[in-house]
Amino acid sequence: MRLRKIAAVAVMIMLSAAAVFAGGSSEEEAASASGRPVLRVAMECGYAPYNWTQTTDANGAVPIADSNDYANGYDVMMAKYIADALDMDLQIVKLDWDSLVPAVQSGIVDCVIAGQSITSARLQMVDFSDPYYYASIVCLVKKDSPYADAQGVQDLRGVTCTSQMNTVWYDVCLPQIPDANILPAQDSAPAMLVALNADRVDLICTDMPTATAATVAYPDMKLLDFSGTDDDFQVSQEEINIGISIRKGNTELKDKINSVLATLTTDDYNEMMNEAIAVQPLAQ
Repeated sequence: MRLRKIAAVAVMIMLSAAAVFAGGSSEEEAASASGRPVLRVAMECGYAPYNWTQTTDANGAVPIADSNDYANGYDVMMAKYIADALDMDLQIVKLDWDSLVPAVQSGIVDCVIAGQSITSARLQMVDFSDPYYYASIVCLVKKDSPYADAQGVQDLRGVTCTSQMNTVWYDVCLPQIPDANILPAQDSAPAMLVALNADRVDLICTDMPTATAATVAYPDMKLLDFSGTDDDFQVSQEEINIGISIRKGNTELKDKINSVLATLTTDDYNEMMNEAIAVQPLAQ
């Protein structure tokens, strides 16, 4: 659930992906040995519990294109569900975060399922499905932190903090903390967790699934959830609705994906997310 700026990397993506997708740059051309169409889904494969990389196909992991590794996580589970419902074969494409939107725009992949929030800025570049998850914003601290009993944003006054670069957590939420000592942003979700675990900061801001998974991987971390109080972070609805990005104008694929999502409920989403958290590598 990350509000990030898109880097000018489209040319680099197209060059790097050419070796992987030579001869198949559109969904019409992509087909598997089975003869079924292929749904090419991009994600970071490094943002647990949404998606991660592992070395085996354990727990239903899917091979990553042009790699000996496998991808798993909530986004992979959702991609498998959608592909199966549409009678398509699934291909997972691992890309850096800033490469995801340009990859959709250029047709290198069919869609991105990677914990993207449905923001007005992104909607200028790509189309989005209906939400496939709703993620509230929370904080993580150490259990022995002086901020461990904070009941709201005001109680975090003066905290040393960070989050992931180009996210609503870093750009919108942290500045709402009074007198916050905001350190430079981290380049990934794992990096911000390491910063907190190593006591380089007192607090990080993230979304509920990421924080819940982190408390499993790092038992000495505590989740602070101010939702439902008068002193919560102020964010718009678009910043907590998570959707699947699709090339602008590809209404056929968008409608197909929405038809599949319509068969799922919020309880289904939460059950799938809980399953992802339970099998994430650091939780074992």
